[in-house]
Amino acid sequence: MNQGAPVTRLVAELPATVPFVGPEAIERQSGRTFILRLGANESNFGPSPRAQAAMQAAIGRVSNYADPENYLLRETLAERLGIKREQIVVGSGIDDLLGLVVRAFMERGDYAVTSLGAYPTFNYHVAGFGAQLERVPYRNDQNDLEALAEAAQRVKACLVYLANPDNPTGSWHTATELHALVERLPNQCLLILDEAYTEFAPPDAIPPIAVEDPRVLRMRTFSKAYGMAGARIGYAFGPESLIQVFEKIRLHFGVNLLAVEGALASLEDDDFVQSVVTSVAAGREDYTHLARELGLAPLPSATNFVTIDAGGFERAKHLVTALAAEGVFIRMPGVAPLNRCIRVTVGQPAERAAFAEIFRRVLPVVQTTTPAA
Repeated sequence: MNQGAPVTRLVAELPATVPFVGPEAIERQSGRTFILRLGANESNFGPSPRAQAAMQAAIGRVSNYADPENYLLRETLAERLGIKREQIVVGSGIDDLLGLVVRAFMERGDYAVTSLGAYPTFNYHVAGFGAQLERVPYRNDQNDLEALAEAAQRVKACLVYLANPDNPTGSWHTATELHALVERLPNQCLLILDEAYTEFAPPDAIPPIAVEDPRVLRMRTFSKAYGMAGARIGYAFGPESLIQVFEKIRLHFGVNLLAVEGALASLEDDDFVQSVVTSVAAGREDYTHLARELGLAPLPSATNFVTIDAGGFERAKHLVTALAAEGVFIRMPGVAPLNRCIRVTVGQPAERAAFAEIFRRVLPVVQTTTPAA
């Protein structure tokens, strides 16, 4: 009897895992609904009112495909960045673009370098295309740029992945430090600079745009400060020679029409985005004061979340569980030593107040029942 096509050896040998377990899956498993969603680094401030209006107005046209060239969005982004439209590619979020990068620039068995515990979707794509990963531990809760460069040289890496500001720590490096990293990479190695949180970053963390540099590909998103995570839209920019490679493999109708309209309208509402950035900065201060009040150590952050040292893996794990039982969704980093921490998205003022009340109540119970590391 014909059993159908066999699964490829590569896919059959992959672990049965996904990068993230969503809050919806946790709700289904527990039978409880989260009252505070503070674990996925989404923007609880929502999208721009202009973006909402634009997407609503476009609903009547959703029977049409979006422009497969994303011409107008690329043209608008190019004008803002001071580069050419041909130096930009649009995708359904950075996660989509990371998959395209791995597919385009890595052969089976090639090496990529990343930090141990960094954003896992990149790792997921590397494994899925049969390439290899070299992971470098964080140093002092920051990406270790020297060690990343050394590892890239040692394994002759094709790609180095770096988020700046970083997820899951919230830390950042300066443009000068990033330039030094690029200079230390081996020949024919591409730095993937994930700038998902760039709107929240201090100015010295954002390198000048040297778009002709063939060693760097930069990625940005509308998921964070722009509040459109569910729309799934982001973009990458770099030398035209790199960007044109994506035309061979990208899903040309992969970005939906409503997302494009929302992104275009968002780019016309800088005041709204700045208000989100300002509100998030205030929220980071709230979380920092809360953590210190309770005797915990918050990590410095230039993102829309704060990572807090809970005092050890067991305490962090139990805090995540205890808060979930109270209807609060947060996450914790998955790899030591960062897994001694919890990570909390900055919500709106009322959400932050509700989190503080629950956290003050839950923390002493966890500390009493769970030994410190």
